[in-house]
Amino acid sequence: MSRTKITAAIAAAALLALTGCGANAGATSAAGGDFPKKGKSIDLIVAFSSGGAVDTAARLVQPVLEKELGTNVEVINKPGAGGQIGYTQLTSAKPDGYTIGATGSPSVVVFPLDPSRGAKYTRNSFQPLGRQVIDPAVIAVQPGSPYKTLKELLDAAKANPKSLTASTTGLQTGEHFALAQIQETTGAEFAPVHFSEGASQATTAFLGKHVDILVANVSDVTDLTKQNKARVLGIMTTERSPSLPDVPTFKESGYDVEAGTARGYSAPAGLPDAVAKKLEAALQKAIEDPEVVKKMNDLGLQTSYLSGKDYQTFWAGQEADFKKVLPLVQKKD
Repeated sequence: MSRTKITAAIAAAALLALTGCGANAGATSAAGGDFPKKGKSIDLIVAFSSGGAVDTAARLVQPVLEKELGTNVEVINKPGAGGQIGYTQLTSAKPDGYTIGATGSPSVVVFPLDPSRGAKYTRNSFQPLGRQVIDPAVIAVQPGSPYKTLKELLDAAKANPKSLTASTTGLQTGEHFALAQIQETTGAEFAPVHFSEGASQATTAFLGKHVDILVANVSDVTDLTKQNKARVLGIMTTERSPSLPDVPTFKESGYDVEAGTARGYSAPAGLPDAVAKKLEAALQKAIEDPEVVKKMNDLGLQTSYLSGKDYQTFWAGQEADFKKVLPLVQKKD
């Protein structure tokens, strides 16, 4: 090769390298360096109807997220199928940071494990951004119910299986698992009634006396107890709730049952690193904001923050645990 050709080849290679660097710089910018773009809002999908604990928590963090990210954050309710409709929309969205969602287990963890549900997503379809709370499960009756203690209620359900109806927020949701755990541990069998749009729908049915028993989370019943609209007989955790200090735990009553809902926020898998870091940092600020924590406490929601990485590890552990008990909620009710 002549000296002239060699020189030309070197020049061409240098030009390609420079062009490549420019392209990479542009790609880096496009991959999240300028996120969020001015005037472009972020959708926060809530897979349940408005008024429930998931929706309330999302609306509490919303203004802090807007401040931290410098753009509008719009809470969008997509209820149905116990959360599956909203989770499908979330995981189907482009992983660019402009669509995130509230995710709650066990529903978000369990649905992909049961082929009969036809879920179009798996755990790996989500990119966890941070956990916000763990909300223990409770069992409640009408204020005028003849059952004054947890033992009286469970004894009645054992003596006459499925004679008492109990609410859930859908098949294979936290409440459904709680009922299955109660049955497995105590022998008390209730007749589940599934309200797939969420806790507010189940609570409305209970208040209208369309179901005998309300199976819910601490946050769902805190105000109901204050207003004397429900009598909580037991909380499914190892320690009493600060929001319900007079309510004994199942363990105190002699039953080894623990159940509840873990809630956080996720995005579709595949976020650019720069976008993920910005969203995680903003969510941590929002979740741990003193005013948000106080308002959550007032609602009976105890903040229990985990980073995106730790939330992902927690999620994987839950998947392994729920696989073991899944057959309990696959039986026909």
